[in-house]
Amino acid sequence: MIRSLYSGVAGLKTQQTKMDVIGNNIANVGTYGFKSDRATFKDVYYQTTQTATASTGNTGGTNAKQIGYGNLVGSIDTNTKTSAMSSTGYGLDIAIAGEGFLQVMGADGNIMYTKAGMLDIDAEGNLVDVNGNFVLGVNGSDTTLPPSSQKIQVALPYLDANAASVNTMINNKDYTISASNPTNKGNVSFTFVQSSSLPAGQKMSAKISGDSITVTVNANEDFADIGAVNAALNDAIKAANGGVEHPAGEFTIEMAPEFSTALKGSELVSSDFSYVPGEIKLDNSLKNMFKIESVGEKFGEKFTNGTATGTFSAVLSHDDATGTDTLEITMGDYKGTVTKDHLSAAGDVVLVNTTAGADPDDKLVISYPSAVTLKSQGAMTTTTTATTPGVTKYTIPDPATATATPNPAAVTMTASEPSKCLGLGQTAFKLSGGTEGGEQTVANLTSISIDQNGRLIGVHDIYGIVELGRIDLATFANPAGLQKVGSTYFEESLNSGEPRIVQAGTEGTGQIMASTLEASNVDLSNEFSDMIMTQRGFQASSRVITVSDTMLEELINLKR
Repeated sequence: MIRSLYSGVAGLKTQQTKMDVIGNNIANVGTYGFKSDRATFKDVYYQTTQTATASTGNTGGTNAKQIGYGNLVGSIDTNTKTSAMSSTGYGLDIAIAGEGFLQVMGADGNIMYTKAGMLDIDAEGNLVDVNGNFVLGVNGSDTTLPPSSQKIQVALPYLDANAASVNTMINNKDYTISASNPTNKGNVSFTFVQSSSLPAGQKMSAKISGDSITVTVNANEDFADIGAVNAALNDAIKAANGGVEHPAGEFTIEMAPEFSTALKGSELVSSDFSYVPGEIKLDNSLKNMFKIESVGEKFGEKFTNGTATGTFSAVLSHDDATGTDTLEITMGDYKGTVTKDHLSAAGDVVLVNTTAGADPDDKLVISYPSAVTLKSQGAMTTTTTATTPGVTKYTIPDPATATATPNPAAVTMTASEPSKCLGLGQTAFKLSGGTEGGEQTVANLTSISIDQNGRLIGVHDIYGIVELGRIDLATFANPAGLQKVGSTYFEESLNSGEPRIVQAGTEGTGQIMASTLEASNVDLSNEFSDMIMTQRGFQASSRVITVSDTMLEELINLKR
């Protein structure tokens, strides 16, 4: 009976221990990176009241008679199986999709291991976990180095101070606007507009609003060269800034090629890059019947000296057999034809440049009189062949006078020329690259993230994408042999084996998943099932003690 009491007590103790393990698992069901435990039992010391005997020729063998004294906790094992991944949206949260542990260094210098990847960067630029312990790996921008256990600290190169500038191309001219002082105050945007309402003598005015400067150019003022433009620009900005120089210093506009003749303010700003049409002057004797209505933008580009002369002729042909009229107009290289349907009244006709390879837009529009007027004013000639009825031609001017001086058919053509507009108003000029310089810290990064290989990557306004370090992982021959030390940390034990440091995603380790955390691997269904069995085991052990006590009581009551 005494033995059964001890067995019952042993059962109570082991079931209580198992319940403690289950309670800890359930309490950490929401702990990121937590690995659940499992308690197992083993039986213990046995009292042998009779040993086993071997068989003989006359009798068979007998088994030993042993009475046990209950059980003990055999093991508390850690389940290191990877759990579900939980997306967090926070860039420095990471999870390991497979084998491997993060390395962290505590305040005492000891290295611990964890699956909880809630990371951050402290005020000194150190990569730390949620408990403020240093995360280890390769430190610095050379992430091709072998796996390591160094503290990872964000370090950026010293930034030299730079002046802001912008370069752009407008109408085949190369423009550069730059500030003189190395400062980020020069990262401004320029917009040029024109106005005829500024007072005479005031070439420009400016308005400063934050990092935007609007410059109004007097459309009626003359600018001798680009130097005059820059002087007026900086005077206007200084006046708009309360009479003091802009923090970025003076702004300079450079252009290539530079303009060689003085320009109006309207020509500086305007974006009309078309050709200025030329003109055609007809002799007085022709003006009463023909008039130049318009010319194309490309008219006269072929003239090397700006003007050229030619001859004009208009020939109305009347077919005596069909009674139809056709008008052909020639002006130098420009020709056009009008058919009978359009000759009953005055009208307009397009003359195009018939020279081989001429631009289709090299043309002009001329008005003509009716066929009746042409016949009354033209010099008449008639031609007839044996097989063709007569054709009567009315030519203006009369060919007989074409060699007279002045020549009644003479035409003066003035060439077109490209617009002198510079187009400063075509676009906003956004200056960039201006920096104050100095030491750069994590505060100067616009973003920071961790890739699948554990590389810490930052984005800087000036340097662009920079590598800042690499998180390396530790693996063990027996990860279940690691000892828990709290705060989701493990430490090396005699049975875990020594850590092997590797790069994430290599040598059997999992890749790193950004913006993700590994959930606890506690299985509530198993825990509740084990809890029921533990409760029943505890109740049964307590019943053993109760029954043993009753039997002892009966024994004592034998003597009354």
